[in-house]
Amino acid sequence: MSKKDTVQKQELEKEEPANTCEKEPSQENDLQAKLDEALKKQEETKDQFLRTLAEYDNYRKRTEREKAATYDNAVKDTVGQFLNIVDTLEMALAQKDCKPEDLRKGVEMIGKNLQEVLEKLDVCAVGEVGEPFDPQLHQAVSHVEDPALSENVISAVYRKGYRVGDKMIRPATVVVAN
Repeated sequence: MSKKDTVQKQELEKEEPANTCEKEPSQENDLQAKLDEALKKQEETKDQFLRTLAEYDNYRKRTEREKAATYDNAVKDTVGQFLNIVDTLEMALAQKDCKPEDLRKGVEMIGKNLQEVLEKLDVCAVGEVGEPFDPQLHQAVSHVEDPALSENVISAVYRKGYRVGDKMIRPATVVVAN
């Protein structure tokens, strides 16, 4: 390259940055406006995100409190159902001199009260003599041959089972025939 070409190239390089760096004021204002708008949208999105996060946290805490309160209320209501039976037992135990007939009558009253409470709580007894054996409801502890009963029928109940709705509390302990 000649000296003249080098000088021309240097002059062009000096002029080019001046031309490319200079921007029109309206173009610069448009870019600034777009930047401001983007920053504003970002702040709005961030604010919305933080509000949603706080709302979720409040919801989680509220449901935990409600769950604990529901459990406490269920326990309170269930225990409340049994308090009459506790009172009756305490009155029976306070009797110093009683006849066996009176004692039996008191135990029968307590049994009746217990059955009423279980009915109110929707607790059903499971396992009666003559029912067909169901391994979902009964626990067989013995097997006997009895020509009077058909196959897989409960011939004796050692301990009743109980369920609430479809949920088993305790299976019945039974003896199965044939």
